[in-house]
Amino acid sequence: MKTIRRGVLASVAMLTAWMPPIWPAGGSSRAGEARAETITAVLEAEIVTLDPHYIGAYITRTFGYMVFDTLFAPDSEGNTKPQMVQSWTVSDDQLTWDFTLRDGLAFHDGAPVTGEDAVASLKRWSTRSALGGRLMKVAASLEATGAKSFRLQLKEPYGLVLDTLGTTSSPTPFIMPARIAATTPGSTQVSEIMGSGPFVYSRADHRPGDRMLLRRNAAYVPRPEPADFLAGGHVVKADALDIRVVPDGATAAAALQQGEIDYMQYAPFDLLPAMEKDRRLKVLNFAGAHMFTGHYRINTASPPFNDPAIRRVLLRLVNQEEVVAGLGLDSRYGQSCAAFFICGSPYESAAGTAPLKDPSIEAAAAALKATNYDGTPVVVMAASDLEAPRVASTILADRLARAGFKVDLQMTDWATLLARRTNRQGWSVYGVHALGLDLASPLTNSVINFNCTSAATAGFMCDERMVPLFDAFARAPTREAQREVAGQIQSIVYEQGLGIPFGQFAQPAAYRAVLSGVIPSAIPLFWNIEKK
Repeated sequence: MKTIRRGVLASVAMLTAWMPPIWPAGGSSRAGEARAETITAVLEAEIVTLDPHYIGAYITRTFGYMVFDTLFAPDSEGNTKPQMVQSWTVSDDQLTWDFTLRDGLAFHDGAPVTGEDAVASLKRWSTRSALGGRLMKVAASLEATGAKSFRLQLKEPYGLVLDTLGTTSSPTPFIMPARIAATTPGSTQVSEIMGSGPFVYSRADHRPGDRMLLRRNAAYVPRPEPADFLAGGHVVKADALDIRVVPDGATAAAALQQGEIDYMQYAPFDLLPAMEKDRRLKVLNFAGAHMFTGHYRINTASPPFNDPAIRRVLLRLVNQEEVVAGLGLDSRYGQSCAAFFICGSPYESAAGTAPLKDPSIEAAAAALKATNYDGTPVVVMAASDLEAPRVASTILADRLARAGFKVDLQMTDWATLLARRTNRQGWSVYGVHALGLDLASPLTNSVINFNCTSAATAGFMCDERMVPLFDAFARAPTREAQREVAGQIQSIVYEQGLGIPFGQFAQPAAYRAVLSGVIPSAIPLFWNIEKK
């Protein structure tokens, strides 16, 4: 989850004393590379895990898009477009898919990318991805058919083949050499980071806890189309990307204002007004799937919320406008959204949303009196080190108490909260948020996509009606058919009170006005950018 940090601006004197020079002093050859073609960035967190298949951390996905490449990728309209793939064919019965890679693809060690590399990478990735696992369940075989080609043979038609191969859901299907992917199980991190993407990683340029330098891949052959989100040509116009580790958001903002860095992924909310007035800076807002959506996750295995009637009271209680206002956001950056698969996505729906409209303490209190609630305490966990979950959980605790619940608000750090939520006892509800790109589909929505499985750690939910609907969604032949199934799933979620949204909001990026060509993306992308 993404940390929203607040703070006060460090003074210029403190900033000057704290910030090391952009490039190390000394007579090494690298010192001479400190020129305008180097973009210096501060991301949401330090990049610690480099294996792009191993975990679903957003920061690892960001690293993956810089160093690796994908077979397909979405454009800004959500359409899946070919990336490493040049062409593909589908048999009349929709069971045989043949793919051919485009010319010029090579790994950073110079080895050409082959069909065997694509097959080995997809097989490894699918052991870690719920979406990839679904595809493999309907696959009869996946094998290379030539130096630059491979074939996917299905047991039955599957409507999400291209969407799966081009998903942004993390972990993402990045391609790595077969010699690495085929010999390293997904449960073990790879020891060699070898991609074919537009930037090159070298351990010699990585100082954990301080910085990571990614160099432009001079041998990279981009697609000819203009860049369009993750689709199109990934043309890198800078010589290097210098990623700095600056844990404090206020310190990073001060560094941005003083020109010590060029880009920060998350601009602190309370500093946005000052940044918007600074002509040296630009603030990049996001909409739709590039916004975050917050949800209250509910423990359905333990009283009192093991009773769906009591869970449904929350539908009448949660006031999204109050939470968004509590985050200090105006209408440009935050909004109410009743659509479980987020507003602005292809699967936005009003199905089952009537109880979420016009929330009030009085309506919730009346609904609670009609249930069998016996005064069992509602244990609300609040992540003290994450601003949005903390604010959302604190507001919920107050409204629960005013509606007649007995409430036990417990502050804890996020790591402890994650450990506690795996237990069926000891907690009732907590707030959390995730990126809309990952929540927009039933198959990647982390609130419900582990429904009725042993991995259902976000509340142990199980509604057997949703199980065949997930399969129906995956097999639906058109977007319209998928939207219909998504609406049915949403209706069940709200009917059973399995997840309650608390608002949709953006956390803008900020960058120096000397940068142009920045792609509007909640996943930081550093191709197409020029630095004056």
